[in-house]
Amino acid sequence: MLKKVLVANRGEIALRIIRACRELGVASVAVYSEPDVDSMHVQLADEAVCIGPGPSKDSYLKPDRIIAAAEITDADAIHPGYGFLSENARFAEICATSGIKFIGPSVDTIRRMGDKNTARATALEFGVPVTPGSDGILKDAKHGLEIAKEVGFPVMIKATAGGGGRGMRPAMNEEEFSDMYHQASSEAVACFGNGECYIEKLVLNPHHVEIQVIGDTHGNFLQLGERDCSMQRRNQKIIEECPSPLLTPELRKRMGEASKKLIESIGYENAGTIEYLVDSEAKNFYFMEMNTRIQVEHPVTEEVMGCELIKEQIRVASGESLSHHVLNASPRGWSIECRINAEDPYNNFAPSPGKIELWYAPGGKGVRVDTHVYSGYTVPPYYDSMIAKLICTGATREIAIARMNRALKEFMVRGIKTTIPFQLEIINHPDFINGTYDIAWVGRFLEETQKK
Repeated sequence: MLKKVLVANRGEIALRIIRACRELGVASVAVYSEPDVDSMHVQLADEAVCIGPGPSKDSYLKPDRIIAAAEITDADAIHPGYGFLSENARFAEICATSGIKFIGPSVDTIRRMGDKNTARATALEFGVPVTPGSDGILKDAKHGLEIAKEVGFPVMIKATAGGGGRGMRPAMNEEEFSDMYHQASSEAVACFGNGECYIEKLVLNPHHVEIQVIGDTHGNFLQLGERDCSMQRRNQKIIEECPSPLLTPELRKRMGEASKKLIESIGYENAGTIEYLVDSEAKNFYFMEMNTRIQVEHPVTEEVMGCELIKEQIRVASGESLSHHVLNASPRGWSIECRINAEDPYNNFAPSPGKIELWYAPGGKGVRVDTHVYSGYTVPPYYDSMIAKLICTGATREIAIARMNRALKEFMVRGIKTTIPFQLEIINHPDFINGTYDIAWVGRFLEETQKK
């Protein structure tokens, strides 16, 4: 087992990793920016190292500072969490050359599957369905427009290094293509340092369904069921659930088998997620991308499959086999996650940083809250606005929805705006209750609400 893990992240995921380490008897090191000095992950880690000022580019996105922090604290591994450097092959390579274990897949695998264009080609190679699109990276906007005309509008322009909904823009026609291309590329440069883009045919109003996968160095490759992430706004997920209310048993089997075959074919190690678009008739699915890291929404899989994915990541990185209960996992019940963001949903979801005057999180049977904030904590303006994840689990979907409804009403946050009121509206909407929603649902709902 690894002896000391440095967590190259912040917020609730950093705290989640630190707690997993503590339960495994592994020491932890937090890194933090100056505004994060009072964050919970800094307070609960065994050691903490400041790596720079507030902006991510000057702290959490600085590989040299993170490696230096690992070296001065004698950490033998780094867990990147999600976002920041989690899918950065160069960072994983630096870890390897520094003699520090990167808790994630190999450098070659990150390059192959973390790069979305290469991942698409790999999926096609192993028989996983993909949407029509460009065969490689676009040279520029003019080249992209030529390809888009061949594919047929509408198309989705996607940054090959994108993630979390960033570096993606839909182009509905020729007139807006150039502007959308430059927006996607510029955003990707700002967020990931790489503005290269490719094109996919835009499937209108599909469901966004992803399969959790994990592999170890002992020849075990598993798919641990699906999550429906269709409830999203501008490619940013709002609510996720496991399993998906859309999938038939036959389609669930096909998607699971395709995902398992793909990770077996590439010898995938550690946790990852394969994301698909599923048509509204639940007949066809198309590979979108693979995230070579843990996902924000992984708790719903943990609750339904009875596993702890962060601990399994650490075990795999230590050279151990996946746990017996994971190798024999089977789904039980239903789980729903709401991402609680410091945003004003009734002011175009404007960020709402500032001091939390009162924080009261709900509890009770089947309620889990992953968070790093507390009463008196100040939400900084530099980072993603997510401040908590509320996960509610029950024997059936109906119970999980009722539990989420109750928990959201119990949740008290004063001093800043949050998305809780908006999520309460969604949870109680007939379309959500009936499971009849797609990735365009939130946009339509907001338009209807504004008309009123």
